[in-house]
Amino acid sequence: MPAPRKYSDELRERAIRTVNETIRENPGMPVKRACSQVGEQLGIPGPTLRNWFRGPGPAAGSTATATDPHERLVQLEKENRELRRANAILRSASAFFAAELDRPSSR
Repeated sequence: MPAPRKYSDELRERAIRTVNETIRENPGMPVKRACSQVGEQLGIPGPTLRNWFRGPGPAAGSTATATDPHERLVQLEKENRELRRANAILRSASAFFAAELDRPSSR
């Protein structure tokens, strides 16, 4: 039985896609540096991200993860929904904690 994965496949694909975008936006940037920057942002060690980027798999190092425009649109809409949901959760959490700070202490 294989060990459980620490990072989801979705996070791996997102990280690889972000590394590709970083390299495309900054021509001449070494892969190692791009992986370190993206890894720092996502909380993934740089060497791990470099292994994913260079490793086998359909998303590894490829610049076009989805060749079909409709498929890409569906993928982006799904990611957009997830991000909107996460933002709503963060907004409500920050409102909750802000209200906690405004309450007088009972101690």
